[in-house]
Amino acid sequence: MQPLLSRSVLHSHLRFESPSLHAPLPRSSEVDPRALLKEVAPFRQPQQGRSLFELAVTAAPFAALWLLTWVALEAGLMIGLLLAVPAGAFLLRLFLIQHDCGHGAFFRQQRSNDWVGRTLGVLTLTPYEYWRRSHAIHHANTSNLDARGVGDVDTLTVAEFHALSPARRFLYRLYRHPIVLFGVGPAYLFLLRHRLPIGMMRKGWRPWLSAMGTNAAIAAVAGVLIWAIGIKLFLLVHLPITLVAASLGVWFFYVQHQFEHTHWESGDDWSFHAAALHGSSHYDLPPVLRWLTANVGVHHVHHLAGRIPFYRLPEVLREVPALAAMSRVTIRESFHAVRLVLWDEQKRRLVTFADARAG
Repeated sequence: MQPLLSRSVLHSHLRFESPSLHAPLPRSSEVDPRALLKEVAPFRQPQQGRSLFELAVTAAPFAALWLLTWVALEAGLMIGLLLAVPAGAFLLRLFLIQHDCGHGAFFRQQRSNDWVGRTLGVLTLTPYEYWRRSHAIHHANTSNLDARGVGDVDTLTVAEFHALSPARRFLYRLYRHPIVLFGVGPAYLFLLRHRLPIGMMRKGWRPWLSAMGTNAAIAAVAGVLIWAIGIKLFLLVHLPITLVAASLGVWFFYVQHQFEHTHWESGDDWSFHAAALHGSSHYDLPPVLRWLTANVGVHHVHHLAGRIPFYRLPEVLREVPALAAMSRVTIRESFHAVRLVLWDEQKRRLVTFADARAG
């Protein structure tokens, strides 16, 4: 995901992360990330039939829920808006399939990944090439204090926060408020920010072509639907679904990188493999939520080996038990994560504003 506010609004070195009350687990001294990478390597191969099945059982319910919402609202039943919640969850799952396509993990052929990803990008309002480039930067720089600002949530260290002017401290506090992070921010990101690939000019023409092509396709699909059901019904149906999916998506991204004993390093102390395992969480969810979220909670394994299809991540946890307990965050702990807003370089953990004041 892209930062929810531009870097110029806050500070030149910000980022997006997430907390937990979990005690720190054994680090690299006891676990060899490179050895674990070899153990999970056999799971990288996509299963073509399974991928098609996952796509079908996600797209069909989404389409059905979209139509049911329209029918209910056309009949004057505003209760139909409640269907935006499950419909948004399935739209999020389509986004996570697009996410796997961006990693080349959903199909064996890259062309199949790309075209499915581009098509889903019209539904998720996310230009495929643009997002894939920024997401690759996020994977390459996770937990690197020297490379914040692309594809993440802005996070300051305690020292950086204290060095800001009062006005910029206020802006950072506002940015980290839950209403902004999980309400205003996701709407801005998916409805506006994704329309123009600002900041990708140096990455070549593909992100811009992707964004403009996606915008044109979105306009065409929206135009047909508005012609068929009218602009009022179209907005009443699709806008709430999109906003639910966007907020859920940002929440899960947040929890996956913002937990109390996460991992940040700078300079030569930073390591890709250590950052993958210890800077990304294992968000331990009930089975139904695991399925709905395409196992995105197994994020530490995903960062270690991004080409593993999401439906094979549970196999990895069964076959490599050391990964199951690592960086684990429960649902209850994840709600406490919202208060953790600054990285304390001395204490080696995320802290609250109150903690930072207390020193």
